Amino acid sequence: MSAPSPLFAAFEGSFNRPGLRVLDLACGSGRNGLWFLEQGHQVSFIDRDLSALAPQIVTHPNASCLQMDLEISPSPALGEFDVVLVFNYLHRPLFATLQASVVAGGLMVYETFTHEQAKLGRPRNPNFLLNDGELKQRFTGWQLLYYGEDSPETRPDSPAYKARIICRKPLEN
Repeated sequence: MSAPSPLFAAFEGSFNRPGLRVLDLACGSGRNGLWFLEQGHQVSFIDRDLSALAPQIVTHPNASCLQMDLEISPSPALGEFDVVLVFNYLHRPLFATLQASVVAGGLMVYETFTHEQAKLGRPRNPNFLLNDGELKQRFTGWQLLYYGEDSPETRPDSPAYKARIICRKPLEN
């Protein structure tokens, strides 16, 4: 299994509250959610195909695994989470559902490909590629902790064009 996102180490202080409820959406192998399991948090792993999940996740007592097609209409309710993780996945109709799934004061960690990625290879379909600044615009009104749009030139460790955000949902009045 590949290493989790370097964002977690860089912003570890944002994730140090005990007992976080974490959602790893479109989890794939679960590499990012596993990092949170190893910190002692409760993690829900959701994907349309759970066969790629690492065995240590499937049997972990703090993990729940749910097979779900996220692109059905209407979008399913996902629950309430302190942290929502989305990596290498984009289905624009889910943004409202994802935002509603984060509790007030909770965090969204989102990283996926920008339209520039089509120059390098997959994905190429514009439905799966962010426009310039789109990810930041989707979270207007949230407290921005980190935002970046990177390329293979600016991040040699990540040979892709990606946008990354960590933001905090506003506290309700």
